[in-house]
Amino acid sequence: MIQRPLRIGTRGSPMALAQTGMVRDRIVAANPGLETEIVVITTVADKILDRPLSEIGGKGLFTKELEQALYADQIDVAVHSMKDVETWLPEGLVIACILARDDPRDAFLAREAEGFADLPAGARVGTSSLRRGAQVLMHRPDLRIVPLRGNANTRMRKLEEGACDATLLALAGLQRLGLEGMARSVLSVDEMLPAVAQGALGIECREADADVRALLAPIACARTTTAIGAERALLAELDGSCRTPIAALAQIDGDILRLDGLLFLPDGSAHWAASRTGAANDADALGREAGAELKRAAGDTYSRHLQ
Repeated sequence: MIQRPLRIGTRGSPMALAQTGMVRDRIVAANPGLETEIVVITTVADKILDRPLSEIGGKGLFTKELEQALYADQIDVAVHSMKDVETWLPEGLVIACILARDDPRDAFLAREAEGFADLPAGARVGTSSLRRGAQVLMHRPDLRIVPLRGNANTRMRKLEEGACDATLLALAGLQRLGLEGMARSVLSVDEMLPAVAQGALGIECREADADVRALLAPIACARTTTAIGAERALLAELDGSCRTPIAALAQIDGDILRLDGLLFLPDGSAHWAASRTGAANDADALGREAGAELKRAAGDTYSRHLQ
């Protein structure tokens, strides 16, 4: 055990702080007597809120400064929403622990409508997620996608102010903030397949920090780690980033894993699906196979529009 407080790095948003508090409590419960210190670090994604992530550098904007703090030994661990973690990690860093996954589905929020079917033609759906926007247009090409960023409270305020008629947020995030009651409905995975690793929290540290990794080991969830591994293998096969509308969800029943993946054109005019079912201990291979199938199916269309 380390002989000083464990320094836990996090972004400063209400969501990030709530998640980090949950992680800290679990680490301390598993390691009685351990002292901790929460270190708030501002990332580029927290500073630039007027443009979609796909235009300013992608999901790494949520993690880069935290990873730099790990390299500089300013923090011992960094807490991330796994959906924000780059497909490939910087050398010497590792996701040492993935906690049990919360509900991966998306929540539908609106001033009046209870779901997409209730929205009139031409209604505006606020989201800066290419994945969400593509799936909305896949089901309802008559709707309009308008950019909407900011934390959950900011997006809900913009919704109430009329910036859009509906928006979508990760249900797990709303639950962590105690705001799940704001959702008009929860979308099934058939209506809105989640982002890769949505609902899962991961803890990153230096690969060589054996003492830190030992502190994290008791709170890791093997089942979630396996499912997320399959989803991220699919993403890696597609060279996935925030510029690429990709959705995937792995679910485990006993020793069997089922993986469903979708790849889209951003305007929702075309999409490709792939599924795999097999032994959970073959998660990585199942993910790579599904990703390769999607890549083959999309062919030149994928190369022209999604890279």
